[in-house]
Amino acid sequence: MIKLIYIPFLFIMMGCNFNNKTKTTNMDNNKDKNPVYSKTDSSQVNVSDSEWKKILPRDVYDIAREKGTERAFTGKYWNTYEVGTYYCAVCGNPLFRSNGKFESSCGWPSFFEPVTKGSLIYAPDNSYGMKRTEVMCGRCKSHLGHVFEDGPPPTGLRYCINGTVLDFEKKEETK
Repeated sequence: MIKLIYIPFLFIMMGCNFNNKTKTTNMDNNKDKNPVYSKTDSSQVNVSDSEWKKILPRDVYDIAREKGTERAFTGKYWNTYEVGTYYCAVCGNPLFRSNGKFESSCGWPSFFEPVTKGSLIYAPDNSYGMKRTEVMCGRCKSHLGHVFEDGPPPTGLRYCINGTVLDFEKKEETK
């Protein structure tokens, strides 16, 4: 009887991501298959969804192209505190710096400002009976999450972003 109690707990543990200090990126295993991924190229990306489906890992495709979301407190960057830069996992566009990240307790990585104004684009999102503002990558137009007006100073904004569609590059320590 006691063993049955542990089975649901085991499934919960397997579904959670406890190693949030991962140094690899979402695209490390797929960069060869993704001809547009670049952390230096800022040109606009225009790839069909059928081509993205061939290029991207399933979890990244579901969020980036089908506007999905990851479960709260399960993404790999929601509690990362290292210094560095967050990039779009789809195209490599720089999106946020760690000095713009804050703890919002919402379960997703939260930032109060993007790297540049052009890093992101915005669209109204009235799905599920809510009025929200969708946030997309300014280079490839992939869905990243939403922005809300309940963040900290200096902007008062909270960019609530799915960790699955982020890559993180830790800043090299200087000696």
